[in-house]
Amino acid sequence: MAHHVAETTHRLVTTPEGRIHLVEQGTGPLVLLVHGFPESWYSWRHQLPALAAAGYRAVAIDVRGYGRSSKPAATDAYRMLHLVEDNVAVVHALGERSAVVIGHDWGAGIAANSALLRPDVFRAVGLLSVPYTPRGGPRPSDVFARMGGDEEFYVSYFQEPGRAEAEIEPDVRGWLAGFYAALSADTMPAPGAPDPHFVSRAGTLRDRFPAGRMPAWLSERDLDVYAAEFERTGLSGALNRYRNMDRDWEDLAAFDGAPVTQPSVFIGGSLDASTTWLADAIEAYPVTLPGLVSSRLLDGCGHWIQQERPVEVNRILTDWLAALPATAS
Repeated sequence: MAHHVAETTHRLVTTPEGRIHLVEQGTGPLVLLVHGFPESWYSWRHQLPALAAAGYRAVAIDVRGYGRSSKPAATDAYRMLHLVEDNVAVVHALGERSAVVIGHDWGAGIAANSALLRPDVFRAVGLLSVPYTPRGGPRPSDVFARMGGDEEFYVSYFQEPGRAEAEIEPDVRGWLAGFYAALSADTMPAPGAPDPHFVSRAGTLRDRFPAGRMPAWLSERDLDVYAAEFERTGLSGALNRYRNMDRDWEDLAAFDGAPVTQPSVFIGGSLDASTTWLADAIEAYPVTLPGLVSSRLLDGCGHWIQQERPVEVNRILTDWLAALPATAS
């Protein structure tokens, strides 16, 4: 049995829009792992063997627009409804009827919406770093435009096609290294330093990144893996997720304020802006995530939670999975 746990299999599966590339390890109930920005299936490299060893079929995808998955040209091809359809298609292509879905960063939003829109397929949901916030409130672009005063919030900066690409693509590896460092516990800017989530009016995001410092979790080889993927694909597919936030707000109007009721788990980092800015969302979990089994903030952890603290994250996830109701045979 141990022999099988060691093997990872890459495959391409067909989806309504083309293909999704995935990496799987282990056998047992299906656990679908959905990465965030700007990453790939590789961000789950520490979870795949741990979940496989615990008796699960762990499957990490490249989200549409990333890696070897399809990269449609149209911006609106990256709306949330399509990403949920991709997840459903992956479950069915793997010969399964249901799955647990776990996501990090944007993947947490995709996972939560997969559970919300398709409770028939996704029986439980794990959210890493970014809390669940039900659809609601004003149009997202209007909210982001009011943030930052004289500076521009990064989500607003990402909206215009080609603009962030022009900053990132001339030096993908250097930009990724800086972005990862800016949000890692051990390399993030000191309190009071210019916030890397904002851009000065004539500046770039990179102006705010810590120069020449690599987070402890990121080896040169790891960085090579991420950089090689984005050097090949470009960044537009990844950035198009941000360019659909208003469209999602319109698409999901029927789900305004809707809770995700399946069994859930949340793990955040205490130093991650995603958890400090969205502290109200975490406090609202008794209403928004009534099936919440566990909510944990890892002390002294930044944004890249499953890579910064893999042992802790793996233990929390495997304990949570073990306590879930058994799957229907």
